[in-house]
Amino acid sequence: MHFLDQKIEFPDVSEASAEGLLAIGGDLLPERLIHAYSKGIFPWFEQDEPLLWWSPDPRFVIYPEDLKVSKSMKQILKKSVFKVTYNKAFKAVISNCAKAKRNNQAGTWITDEMVKAYNKLHDLGYAKSVEVWQNDTLVGGLYGIDLGNEVFCGESMFAHVSNASKVGFITFVQNSNYQLIDCQLHTKHLESLGGKHITRNDFLKFL
Repeated sequence: MHFLDQKIEFPDVSEASAEGLLAIGGDLLPERLIHAYSKGIFPWFEQDEPLLWWSPDPRFVIYPEDLKVSKSMKQILKKSVFKVTYNKAFKAVISNCAKAKRNNQAGTWITDEMVKAYNKLHDLGYAKSVEVWQNDTLVGGLYGIDLGNEVFCGESMFAHVSNASKVGFITFVQNSNYQLIDCQLHTKHLESLGGKHITRNDFLKFL
């Protein structure tokens, strides 16, 4: 296992474990985070755990042209029940994502340290948010990283109202120019939207 120091560098992703764990330690400074994402590496750890860095193989992604929209979702989108905006309330979105309860997860991996780090990335123009509103109330959203390479690295989403996050995600994908949406790890929710596995090497080609 590789332990990081103050140097902004990572071992080759081929050295990751079978689960995708690559390294431990380091920090969440913008320079390290930007470097990590450019190499297909992301931080993922829970409160009171050491900082863990991952690069799984295979990688779970969505190609925009493969996005699946069910008939029921098409009806919801057509009715314009929700209003979708971009980068209007990043802090509120990441805060809500941090508070969202996850299945089979006691706490949150979006720690206070993570929130501060990604708010800084947003200030620098790398972290983006999608907001979903209903009657001027924020009811859903998502955020992720955009390095300007036509890949959006999705991090987390939340919904206080049924289908709110789906509307935000679908609207975002349909109106973006990205070639690939990085979902990192498999979930049934993202699979239902068209997500699938590709090899880590194929993913790195996009970066």
